[in-house]
Amino acid sequence: MTKGLFRLRSSLVAALLVSLVWLGCTDGNNPLTAPDGLVPDISVVSQDAFGLAIAAQENHTTRLLTTQGLIGTAVGLTENGQPVVKLFLATEGVGGLPVSLDGIPVVVEVIGEIFALQQEGRRCDNPGSCGGGGGGGGGEDDEVDPTARFDRPVPIGVSTGHPDITAGTIGARVIDANNAVYALSNNHVYANRNAAQIGDAVIQPGTFDGGTSPADDIGTLFDFEPIDFSDGTTNVIDAAIALSSTADLGNATPADGYGIPKSTTVLAGVGLRVMKYGRTTGQTKARVSGINATVNVNYGNGQVARFIRQIVIGGGGFSAGGDSGSLIVVEKGGDKGKAVGLLFAGAINATIANPIDDVLSQLGALIGNTLTIDGN
Repeated sequence: MTKGLFRLRSSLVAALLVSLVWLGCTDGNNPLTAPDGLVPDISVVSQDAFGLAIAAQENHTTRLLTTQGLIGTAVGLTENGQPVVKLFLATEGVGGLPVSLDGIPVVVEVIGEIFALQQEGRRCDNPGSCGGGGGGGGGEDDEVDPTARFDRPVPIGVSTGHPDITAGTIGARVIDANNAVYALSNNHVYANRNAAQIGDAVIQPGTFDGGTSPADDIGTLFDFEPIDFSDGTTNVIDAAIALSSTADLGNATPADGYGIPKSTTVLAGVGLRVMKYGRTTGQTKARVSGINATVNVNYGNGQVARFIRQIVIGGGGFSAGGDSGSLIVVEKGGDKGKAVGLLFAGAINATIANPIDDVLSQLGALIGNTLTIDGN
């Protein structure tokens, strides 16, 4: 948590969280398997094997990550439901890798280097000429442009950022126990990789897309979790919130998206079908391919941070630069629309997300639909 800042941590917040008992946080789902049954059934014996796979992964990850080109590990499943330790490589040609760890099979995946997914490119010094600036919503027959400026209150899933960064994505509207309203995104989107000051403006659209402050302000930076780039340290979340209002911030995606995320959350399970709506790629769908991931994330300018307990969404095309901050939710079934993770990084063949419960608990917030806010 941000050191020396006034926090939301109050007895009222704690009482609220306890009284809600984080209803739906797990919904009884086993975090090791998909709740929609889209992966093979896992027996009690294989559940034990999954625990052994996690233990093997954690026993060897620190040593393995000293291997040049090896950038992460996770635990996943084979098509027949066998737990495995996954080793993620930035490039092909990394030799000397194990075929098993403590008796658990190893699967090697070349995913490319992992980057924080802020939109790349120059700062837009001429508002209106950088891909945004006008009427993102449009009529029913108009194509939605998540990079555009939206009428207030703005939807979630669209371009945003601190004025000194290019652009990222509004993940969700979140609230505290006093019904204060916040926009949720990443530290590197709203806090400029720890460089911003509390009270700094947050805009929609982001600077890359033509947004400027104060004309496009939707809130002010309220809190963020610092990212520690020191060697030998680990992080769990890349997250920040900006104080906003229901007049400036809505709680649903644009018309071509999944709508309003549910207030309750679920734990990520291997094989779980998920979706997100983001500034660059709009609405996309994929599956969780790994959990309990430890990964090295490149933030540029020589800054690399290690994250633990992360969620891996497999395959390419799920995200791209500018999608950082997107809320990842369950795609289908009884848990459809429940939040799973906060997207913050990705590679050519993978997307990385923070577990949403870690994000919300650290920032003292809930997805903004549980309590009544101005009738919304």
